[in-house]
Amino acid sequence: MNFFRSGSLFLTTVLLILAGYTANAQRSAPQHWTKDGYQYYKITDDGIRILDTRDTNKKTLWISKEMLTPQGQQYIGVKRFTLSADGQKVLINTNTKKVWRYDTRGDYWVYDTGSKKLWQLGKSLPASSLMFAKFSPDGLKAAYVSGHNIYVENLADGSVKQLTTDGSTKLINGTFDWAYEEEFGCRDGFRWSPDSKSIAYWQIDATKIKSYLMLNTTDSIYPYVVPVEYPVAGQDPSSCKVGVVDISTGKTNWINTPGDAVQHYIPRMEWTLNSNEIILEQLNRAQTESRVFIGNVSNGTARMIREEKSNAWIDGKERWNAGDPTGWEWVNKGKDFLWVSEKDGWKHIYRISREGKESLITPGNYDVISINLIDEASGYIYFMASPDNATQKYLYRIKITGGTKPERVSPVDEPGTHSYDISPNGKVALHNFSNSYTPPVSEVVTLPAHKHIGGTVVALNKEAQNKTEFFKVKTVDGIEMDGWMKKPSNFDPHKKYPVVFIVYGEPASQTVTDTWGAGNNRLYAGSMADDGYIYMSVEGRGAPAPKGTAWRKAIYKNIGIINIRDQAMAAKEILKWPFVDSTRIAVHGWSGGGSSTLNLMFQYPDIYKTGIAVAAVGDQLTYDNIYQERYMGVPVDAEGRAAFIKGSPITYAKNLRGNLLYIHGTGDDNVHYKNAEELINELVKYNRQFELMSYPNRTHSISEGEGTNLHLKTLFTRYLKQYCPPGSR
Repeated sequence: MNFFRSGSLFLTTVLLILAGYTANAQRSAPQHWTKDGYQYYKITDDGIRILDTRDTNKKTLWISKEMLTPQGQQYIGVKRFTLSADGQKVLINTNTKKVWRYDTRGDYWVYDTGSKKLWQLGKSLPASSLMFAKFSPDGLKAAYVSGHNIYVENLADGSVKQLTTDGSTKLINGTFDWAYEEEFGCRDGFRWSPDSKSIAYWQIDATKIKSYLMLNTTDSIYPYVVPVEYPVAGQDPSSCKVGVVDISTGKTNWINTPGDAVQHYIPRMEWTLNSNEIILEQLNRAQTESRVFIGNVSNGTARMIREEKSNAWIDGKERWNAGDPTGWEWVNKGKDFLWVSEKDGWKHIYRISREGKESLITPGNYDVISINLIDEASGYIYFMASPDNATQKYLYRIKITGGTKPERVSPVDEPGTHSYDISPNGKVALHNFSNSYTPPVSEVVTLPAHKHIGGTVVALNKEAQNKTEFFKVKTVDGIEMDGWMKKPSNFDPHKKYPVVFIVYGEPASQTVTDTWGAGNNRLYAGSMADDGYIYMSVEGRGAPAPKGTAWRKAIYKNIGIINIRDQAMAAKEILKWPFVDSTRIAVHGWSGGGSSTLNLMFQYPDIYKTGIAVAAVGDQLTYDNIYQERYMGVPVDAEGRAAFIKGSPITYAKNLRGNLLYIHGTGDDNVHYKNAEELINELVKYNRQFELMSYPNRTHSISEGEGTNLHLKTLFTRYLKQYCPPGSR
């Protein structure tokens, strides 16, 4: 149920629709920096420009639209691009198409800035079929995936060599199946060797994975089936292995990683700085054991250098790297690397040698949220953290050698949420900031002094009216929770108002963050504050807040139970507030938040009178194995299945007493429409009346089709006003 992965486009879309949050979506995509580290490239309407951090008015047109227009054809457009190691060639991705949730198929063109030549890669292959094209380190070749096979193309003469030939929709070379992409962030599945002579790649064997059959009833006269490879909880995942193919011979040598290839995952793999070695992370199926291996390409052996075991799940790199698991954090000329682990109860950075010797770099009772830059030249690591306020984010730095306290870099007079794209030289950064009452601001700053040198000067909007209020509430269980509240515009503390809660409640995302948009509801047509609602969110255990491992992993094998109780017990305390009308309490949420909404309505009907649930998992046994087994265990027997059943909303549907609106897209390939129909059956079985809105052929975001967004907002607002009337009493 990783529907809220930080950093992803999907996260941005849903959060903006849901509540206006920009917290987790605020970090802009990393820029391509020039070699000097003071300039960066930017795609513009007229091509690609070079911007200078020292003079923000300087925006040099580097490659124009005319240069990217083949003779007799139209401008190819630039979706994204990468540069060769020498910066002379540019690899341009255009004409992109979606694979599941991301536009990872497309066409690729090469532009040579020296010869001014432009040409297309893989011209003999189908249009928009190339994936993850990248230059070889020596800049002489490019490799890409098409039709689940890997190809290499000589840039000098355009000759193409197919390196794998067994690829199919079930045997996947150089990319991943649905579950790996959705839950590990794995999309690009191959890596060039440092010497440009071979390519390491994943092979996913999904032969035994059953397909979920969605039905498209709107795009043709006759409905047709849309199959999605989808291993549900309790079903075996795809088999996975890593091989290295020699460019000259086309022969693949497989790395003999210990353990059953079906009952283990490989979410990370890279080359060491040696072209005869790769390094990879292997997780057991329950994701409670992590092992790091160095693989020898010549003989296929794998040597384990690190092992970690946990009583709950172990997060991968995509959880602390904006959803991207690629790359390996080498230091000391490849003799050591950095690793993030929660084994001491906090998320910390460790330094690990190739022999497995570990040293803790960031000791203390705080969590590292993400690593932003390893600046070996100055001897520092820059990272995000917020030791004192789990709703905010700040930049810190600490010496690579460890043994010191972290130094806060973000200004102390800018409370809120910061994000940074730091130049590789560590001297300048693109800085973004917002808080609940200050709209997003972008500037250029020096580091570590954080001196403003360009862009908009950060200025808190201290004159903002009716600011979103942050508070803490302690439940009867002794759990202290963060929350925010947006009161009505003409609030009178002597009157009572309805409360509308927004919930998520699972380990994939926070809702209580000090960012612009907190307190606003993008599903509501109009202003909730002006209409007389108190809009609120509280965040309990299981949310990925920087509050320590015990807080985050209390939810292990308890989704649908402990997170729901925390919400309900917090609401009970809030209902004691003199200005809260306990007869008008509503709750809504999307995806995991939809599941929480259903569970709150069914398990605590005495508290919640109205609920609007969107795209919810009604039955945890229907969701994909990587996500659900990570947080709930592997349901291999009746005891294991019992936890899934206990936390599923359909188990409690018979308890519905309030007003429920359920919304789902029939083309949802993430949380399948089957969840809606199972829920409907349970509600019908017990004669529980409710309202249903099915959006034909819409995906999990329910954003496709003319008029959809307006219709959804109108529906949401009408239902809320009808069953939870706004205004004071």
